[in-house]
Amino acid sequence: MAAISYDSAAVLKNFADRKHITYLLLSDPDSKIIRTFGILNETVPVNSRGYGIPYPGTYVVDTSGKWWPSSSRTISKNVLPRWKFWSGFGGTLGSTHSTVEAKHLRFSSSASTNVVRPSQRVALFLDIELMPKMHVYAPGVQGYIAIEWKMSGTPGKFYPVRYPAPENLRLKVIKETVPVYRGHVRLAQDVGIGTEAQLKPLLNERGEVVLEGSLRYQACDNHECYIPESVPLRWTFKFEPLDRERVPAELQRQPKP
Repeated sequence: MAAISYDSAAVLKNFADRKHITYLLLSDPDSKIIRTFGILNETVPVNSRGYGIPYPGTYVVDTSGKWWPSSSRTISKNVLPRWKFWSGFGGTLGSTHSTVEAKHLRFSSSASTNVVRPSQRVALFLDIELMPKMHVYAPGVQGYIAIEWKMSGTPGKFYPVRYPAPENLRLKVIKETVPVYRGHVRLAQDVGIGTEAQLKPLLNERGEVVLEGSLRYQACDNHECYIPESVPLRWTFKFEPLDRERVPAELQRQPKP
């Protein structure tokens, strides 16, 4: 993992020492790589101190040099948990927040980080284990109540839930084939954290950001469907404001004449 900036090596060293950063920071003072990736912020005046900065983003690069953009405002440590989650490595990923025993299923909620900052994009995960011989209906089912994950209440943007592909189950008694989940099911959703001004009034007494939601489902076995259930969801994060400390004056970038 590496980060790249238009700042000088001296500025990056100052920042890394102060914030205890151990991964590689690369200096691109003329913004050559930033331009190559097509992420130069063209709204900054050419003759200003800030000219040359990129739009924030994360990129996955393979050994041949091919690259794919990830989500803007997604910090690097969130990329690996997403990739591991969807490629099937490991169980619950990221930072586990809670494990809940509900009727007919058990689930763990987790996230790609313990700490959130303003305007950051964070991945939330639900790892569901259905009881033996139980199934829940997948989104898109007709005539039945599908599993549904909803979030609410915090400034920012909630992105669509990513559901895995369901299996088709044949209900012989009523001669229907329906999309369902059985056994182990993994769901994920990204949330774009709001601005510092939006979040500060909502922090709890410990200075934490709390995200809440619900999981609604109707569990069925081979003989009957049970009363629909809705279980609460909750993620708690430490909040860190943006770092506004400037480097020493002698290291600061000067506007071009």
